[in-house]
Amino acid sequence: MKTRQIIKHLVATEKATLMIDSESKLQFIVDIGANKSDIKSEVERVFETPVKNIRTMITFKGEKKATIALEEEGKAREIGTSLGIL
Repeated sequence: MKTRQIIKHLVATEKATLMIDSESKLQFIVDIGANKSDIKSEVERVFETPVKNIRTMITFKGEKKATIALEEEGKAREIGTSLGIL
């Protein structure tokens, strides 16, 4: 059985980068079939940090975007820096 990739890529817009600093939130484009539970467990596994909240939406391009609030203050900045968007 082939496993699907839940997290596709980080959203690197100006608004998304402002959310990293001000709200400790990250935005990712995720698999369209992934539910919030799938996304939460994948983010916690990959980035080794607890997730507080997840909001999802379908973009105009038909992609699923997840806004993920992290429990740890400053952790979103650390992840954004390590992924090269800050």
